[in-house]
Amino acid sequence: MKRNIISIFILGAVTLTSTTSCNDWLDVLPNNEQVTDDYWKSKEDVEAVIASGYYYLRQSVPTLIKWGELRGGAIYTNSTGDAKLQDFNMTPTNSLCDWSNIYKVIGMANSVILYAPDVKDDTYYPAILNSHLAEAYFLRAYCYLTLVKNFREVPLVLQAYVNDNASFDLAKSSEQEIIAQIKDDVKAALATGAAKGTYEEEWATKGRATKWALYALMADACLWSEDYDQCIEYCDLILNANDAFRPVFMTNTNDWYTMFYPGNSNESIFELNWDYSQNQTNNFNSLFTLTVSTPLRPTTRATEMMKQETQSLKDAGLTEDGRMGRMLMATYVPDNGQVLGWAQSNQYYIWKYYGTDVPDITGGARAHQDANFIIYRVAEILMMKAAALTMKGQASWMEAVNLINRVRARAALAPFKDIDTASADAPAQIAQLDEITLLEEILNQKEMEFMAEGKRWYDLLWFGRIGGNKYKNQFIDLVIEGNQTTNLQWIQSVLQDQNAWYMPIPQADIEHNKLLEQNPYYSSSK
Repeated sequence: MKRNIISIFILGAVTLTSTTSCNDWLDVLPNNEQVTDDYWKSKEDVEAVIASGYYYLRQSVPTLIKWGELRGGAIYTNSTGDAKLQDFNMTPTNSLCDWSNIYKVIGMANSVILYAPDVKDDTYYPAILNSHLAEAYFLRAYCYLTLVKNFREVPLVLQAYVNDNASFDLAKSSEQEIIAQIKDDVKAALATGAAKGTYEEEWATKGRATKWALYALMADACLWSEDYDQCIEYCDLILNANDAFRPVFMTNTNDWYTMFYPGNSNESIFELNWDYSQNQTNNFNSLFTLTVSTPLRPTTRATEMMKQETQSLKDAGLTEDGRMGRMLMATYVPDNGQVLGWAQSNQYYIWKYYGTDVPDITGGARAHQDANFIIYRVAEILMMKAAALTMKGQASWMEAVNLINRVRARAALAPFKDIDTASADAPAQIAQLDEITLLEEILNQKEMEFMAEGKRWYDLLWFGRIGGNKYKNQFIDLVIEGNQTTNLQWIQSVLQDQNAWYMPIPQADIEHNKLLEQNPYYSSSK
């Protein structure tokens, strides 16, 4: 373990000048020197370590996309190794189990929380310190929520390790313990009032953790843990805010694509930034490139849903050469070889990370691979609240439908089941609904709205878990319906074991930590 997780927590010594430009934050790569308490001399030292945390989180994005999509039946891959995840055939030695970058972020956050309060710098005012701590708490909490959703139980490391002599035999903590720590971290970050609403640099307001990001994270954690009242409370801190520079749901259909190009839109709450002008690129284009061998593309089921949604807009009078809701904003259908040189007119491709606009396939592909990755935006907050309201019972369903209709209206779709919540007929129409119908609509809207944003599997997993696995069978059916690369009877059988809903603990960590136990489904002794 000392050569695995322990090394993750050993920080590289980094230096930043007193200016914190976008380039400083996007170009930080720690050296292989240990950071000890001798390092922490100035607020710039703290800033540098926080920047490194964001760096490692950005390095994790391809993995985050695969973790959040491949099991969900909306995005699939033909890559042999990655397909093991979507087919629920993972082994502990598969590289996609690797959680090292996530734990590096946690290590950076732990060090800031430990060392920053003792920095002796006359210019390191309490407000700056507490703002840095708020970012560290956010990064740690977000990473642990991601680990919980993928592994359920993981080592809960809350201390900073600064050398290879530290003992690190640590057992897994329960999901309940980790969720409680996540909530404590968010509350600690917000308690001082120093979590920022905006930063001096425009990109940083979306690219660094703010109070809005903390609210979104807490709403996410509360929804996951079925604490619906608190989920609604934190959603409302965003939705009912009146700050001048608060995140705001964009209602205009024609503005939808601006979330992805140029990015950092008003609707964004927190996104990871890349900037080609600062020599920073990612490999999103290669993940979603328009070629026959595209690594990640929509499944047949998702493609059919896109076609149906697009057709409904055509039926409503929208023309195909214009903006047709979110589907032709997020995807594109090649035109029988005229553009790409091969005929595949029925295959859709992810366009949101690749294009510069909607109908721009002939000349609008991004010149550079520097699309941002959105972790939270206001549309998701609307849907989180709608899900929580649905679970609170029929008395809350009118408001839930209203929130669903806001997302549908932005996509140019008719109201859900033609329910106008302002009409006199609405109460009677709502009374005809049931819980699962509302939940399935929320799942459908999220699938279309957040295609390839690393959300789908977690939405399905939440659905399968709620109420003591109340909708386990429906959850399994949805997974089977979307999968197109393995035997469906296999999935039906595997997912009967709830432990198979989560990934195996990396084998290298099992071998180096005598207290770390494997997920029971993947245990050789099962």
